[in-house]
Amino acid sequence: MTENRFVALPEGVSREQFALAIGEFEAAIGKENVVVAPELIAPYAKIMIPVDENKHLPAGALMPKTVEEVQKIMGICNQYKTPVWPISTGRNFGYGSAAPARRGTLVLDLRRMNKIIEVDVDLGYALVEAGVTYQQLADYIKEHDLPLWLDTPMPAPVASPTGNTLDRGVGYTPYGEHFMFQCGMEVVLANGKVLRTGMGALQNSNTWQVFKWGYGPYLDGIFTQSNYGVVTKMGFWLMPKPPVYKPFLVKYPKDEDIVKAIDTIRPLRMNQIISNAGTVSNALWEIAVTHRRSDLWDGEGQIPDEIVKKVAKEKGYGAWNVYAALYGTQEQVDVNWKMVKGAFTASGGEVLAEEDMTPGDPLWQYRKDMMSGTLSMFEFGLYNWRGGGGSTWFAPVSQARGGETMKQMEMAKQITHDFGIDYVALFIIGWRDMHHIVDLLYDRTNPKEMQSAHACYKTLLTDFAKQGYGVYRANTAFMDDVAELYGEVKQEVNQMLKRALDPNGIIAPGKSGIDI
Repeated sequence: MTENRFVALPEGVSREQFALAIGEFEAAIGKENVVVAPELIAPYAKIMIPVDENKHLPAGALMPKTVEEVQKIMGICNQYKTPVWPISTGRNFGYGSAAPARRGTLVLDLRRMNKIIEVDVDLGYALVEAGVTYQQLADYIKEHDLPLWLDTPMPAPVASPTGNTLDRGVGYTPYGEHFMFQCGMEVVLANGKVLRTGMGALQNSNTWQVFKWGYGPYLDGIFTQSNYGVVTKMGFWLMPKPPVYKPFLVKYPKDEDIVKAIDTIRPLRMNQIISNAGTVSNALWEIAVTHRRSDLWDGEGQIPDEIVKKVAKEKGYGAWNVYAALYGTQEQVDVNWKMVKGAFTASGGEVLAEEDMTPGDPLWQYRKDMMSGTLSMFEFGLYNWRGGGGSTWFAPVSQARGGETMKQMEMAKQITHDFGIDYVALFIIGWRDMHHIVDLLYDRTNPKEMQSAHACYKTLLTDFAKQGYGVYRANTAFMDDVAELYGEVKQEVNQMLKRALDPNGIIAPGKSGIDI
């Protein structure tokens, strides 16, 4: 087989050089764990974001099994200036999936590194390899009947705690801010050395997963949303199963009620009366999860408000729907429920608990599951709304103020309307912030819709930035654009760190807009 078998090459690397590198990778980790055949690369190139797959086509994939194999890979990468794009499971769907930011980069697929190293019940933590999935960990907890809960993102069964945390993803229980509850990393640096962060740097440490900070500068943060190393192990805290769990729903009838909803939530959240990262979803999010657009309306452009209101009324959805929960002893929950119910009722919300819900309601069951760390794929019903496999998530951060979220809603709704895209959105409840998630759903097989989705995302990004709203995550096609919005000094510091830790630029070129 000749060098012509390669479907893409890293920038500045000849076919001859790349062939030599591939030969060494095969010798280091086994020929069966080095993928260059086009039909085997295809899954890594499949994306949902609105750009041509060829722009993010990987040159192949490497599948190491051990830390030592990752170290060998780093050595070969440095020798042949061949870059790799690390993934845990590659299920980062609305942000670019497994495909690299730069065409010709090899995917470093860590899914074979899938050992659950330790789960401590007394201290409530887990230490896992990078390829462990939420499903694998959930199965372990169930098999051993452990009184612990996970906190999971939307694509939970197929995603990994390591990958989601490194991208600073969020979930829906009191442990929803995933990086906040991360504790200790093992990182293979570009030079092949292994760094253990925090207390892990101390020989024979037994506090690696219980004390985050260690000694000296705190380093874990620089390995999130970056390309400074390859994280091979991660520790994180698990939530003790509470004696009582009380999920609830609050429905508001009008779009402008988002102001009342958020201003009611904020003090309850800041004072830990509501302790979890719940959601505030609009009516169209509820509808899109369970319906096909063509069954409700087959016109061009953004679905009319009157159709949304009609369907929402028929199904009993609010214009905005607050899903949150209470956790603790019966006494704690009873006291907090009185405060929560009183506050939301006073603001005009319809407050519903388990006993008020229709048995078997799939939306309720889904949210109930997610806020208790139970895995679900239910929300993937969003991808049936238009069909065609297109989705990209626009995710600006907002202050937890009703006026701010109202302003963001109005801006997003108008911009999506201008491009004929439906405003399918929710806010994830932080302590003082809101993550505003807008899912731009479109048909990737339709060139016009692809173009509209791309232009819509670009406009959202720039117009929101002008108003001081930045995104907390970005898809691979727009990482450079987002990095520019955060300013020259931030870019310069990112680049200085990159040049110091990875002078040959072999780890994830372009990640978060960072190159050497």
